[in-house]
Amino acid sequence: MNDKIDPTLAIREAAASFDDVVTGTSCNQSSFKTKRGSYLFIGPGAKGVGYKAMFKLKDSWAQAEALATAQPDRFEVGSTGWVTTRFSEEEPLAQSVWEAWLHESYMITQGKK
Repeated sequence: MNDKIDPTLAIREAAASFDDVVTGTSCNQSSFKTKRGSYLFIGPGAKGVGYKAMFKLKDSWAQAEALATAQPDRFEVGSTGWVTTRFSEEEPLAQSVWEAWLHESYMITQGKK
C-alpha cells in the first residue's frame, strides 16, 4: 500500500475550481488553462524526483525573485513571467504561496488584476 500523499492534489483541485478551466497535458505535466491561456503546469519533477509547478506571475514577481535567491534549488524565475517551483512530500510548497500565486496566475490569463 502506498501511504504517500500527493502534494499537488490540493493545488490541482484549486486550479480546476476556477471558471472556464480546461485541463490537459504538456509533456509530462498537467496543464490548466482558460480560453486566454495557460496559468498552471504541474506534475512530476525532473527525472521523476519530487514535483514541480509553474505559475505565470506579475505582481508577486519580487517575492518570487527573493525566494529564488534564497532557495535556488526550489524556485526559479524565467524570462517570460513564469516561475518554477520544486517541492516534495517532505517539503511541500507553502499553501500561502501556491494559493496566492495560483489566483494571480489565473487572473493574468483572464486579463484582470
